[in-house]
Amino acid sequence: MSEELPEGAHSLRSVQAMLGLSRRTIEGLIELGFVKPARGARNAWRFSFRDIVLLRTAHELQAAHISSRKILRALARLKATLPEEMPLAGLRISAVGDTIAVREANAPSRWAAESGQMLIDFEVGASPGSVFAFRSTQADPPPGAAAEAEPGPRDARALFLLGEALESTDAEAAEQAYRDALAADPHLRDAYLNLGAMWCEAGRAGEAASLYEQAVSHCPDEPLLHYNRAVALEDAGDDQAAIASYEASLRLDPRLADAHHNVAALYDRLGKPQAALRHFSALRRLQR
Repeated sequence: MSEELPEGAHSLRSVQAMLGLSRRTIEGLIELGFVKPARGARNAWRFSFRDIVLLRTAHELQAAHISSRKILRALARLKATLPEEMPLAGLRISAVGDTIAVREANAPSRWAAESGQMLIDFEVGASPGSVFAFRSTQADPPPGAAAEAEPGPRDARALFLLGEALESTDAEAAEQAYRDALAADPHLRDAYLNLGAMWCEAGRAGEAASLYEQAVSHCPDEPLLHYNRAVALEDAGDDQAAIASYEASLRLDPRLADAHHNVAALYDRLGKPQAALRHFSALRRLQR
């Protein structure tokens, strides 16, 4: 049986899955004191949301192709040179080329974390009030090159896992994570399924149906997307469209018992007993 975590806490394994960081990098950041997770049962680490924010900064630096060793070395030097009274919340950390750059909140100048050398003529996009800046920036690219790398499937999967982790504690943040995941990879089936289910549970069936319409246009061969679209359409009161979507899901996977049950009930309610009987019979065969 899996261990039940306190509300808002995350295990080492779930943090690794969410952020794509190696265990060694996470352990190094803990040893440096940049994250201070609590201890749970059997002395296992339990990470708070603030811990995840800090760890995600390291993840963004890795995504800028900075090695784990360089991240740890730069943060170690940074920690050694900062005064004790400076909170980590007063810093903005980003990547500029292969350099880790640091700026104190509201300070006009920035410096390289490893060497202490001042850096000029670059901008860091930081959100006011954030613990560390989430978005890494790079020096101006050569002509013809993209200013920022386009997010890809790996980024989308990390965002999806973040959304899953946030669902029980922050629905709004989870929704945004799923939206960002789909922006990065419009073919990510699981993000459609989870986000649409959240909306249906929140009474937003019409929005969920529209989302699933988008989903099946990108992933037409995924039976669960057609099935969930049918559920959303039924909740929204569009029975005919729901029937068509249930039937589409069953053409792709005739063993979807719930689809047989739901569409049979719809046919029965609409006064189409023969169609209802066909699906009830298929359901009985599946249950033998």
